Amino acid sequence: MVGFLSARSAADSTQLLVAFRRGLREAGYVEGQNVAIDYRFAEGKYDRLPVFAADLVRRQVAVIAAISGTPAALAAKAATSVIPIVFANGADPVEFGLIASLSRPGANLTGVTFLAMATVAKRMSVLRELVPTAAAIAYLANPSNELAKAETKETENAARALGMRFHVLHASAEHDIEAAFTRVVEGRVGALVIGSDTFLSSRKQQLILLAARHRVPTMYYEREFAEAGGLISYGTDFADSYRQAGDYTGRILKGSKPGDLPVLQPTKFELVLNLKTARALGLDVPPTLLARADEVIE
Repeated sequence: MVGFLSARSAADSTQLLVAFRRGLREAGYVEGQNVAIDYRFAEGKYDRLPVFAADLVRRQVAVIAAISGTPAALAAKAATSVIPIVFANGADPVEFGLIASLSRPGANLTGVTFLAMATVAKRMSVLRELVPTAAAIAYLANPSNELAKAETKETENAARALGMRFHVLHASAEHDIEAAFTRVVEGRVGALVIGSDTFLSSRKQQLILLAARHRVPTMYYEREFAEAGGLISYGTDFADSYRQAGDYTGRILKGSKPGDLPVLQPTKFELVLNLKTARALGLDVPPTLLARADEVIE
């Protein structure tokens, strides 16, 4: 049995689960036929993850797929040093103490990194290109996420390099998001960047609706936001990373040792633009940006 540990909600993971199962199938495993999966979804509440991880250990699952970010991976690592763990997260897994090195992880962990930090500067430059009149930019982060501090600093550095004023906003609960948009409007902030975080992803519709209501051009980190009506996204192809994590899970079920499997890094990044939303915000999208987009939603 595979234990699936996620900080997301089940409803927010439909397509990613399809990708994970596809990876398992590539390794020779089909759910319901020759492998069972025990799912645990924390629904953006990180304090649930250690409890769920401990329960999966008690159930003696063969592998824990600690998918959806650093908090899930850290919870799984704290729960067991014996059961193999496959993670998928945005932070540097070496810096956060998950593994010894990308090429030789060692111990009982391996997986996929989204390279969230590596995409920060690109997201900022694309947003500036789309909203050249924005003199100030805000960054919304969840302080409960271990990645938030480092990503906030990286985003601030990118904003300063572009000559933009920078504001940090925090949200770890639904009402915090409402308050953050109030501050954006009151501070006359020209654009907003949503931090890489599972809780914020779980509040996708709320973020998109507030951005539209307050007419705030907003950059997101995964394509599902743009598909749901958000302005623009740039980041890793998350579905492919989940597929890779599924494949690694299957390989470990077949006998591979996680410490011998190098951590995989993404090779595909996606720029998705919602042209309908851009028009509603009165933005003139540069032709060069349209040409570079991997997908334009009209």
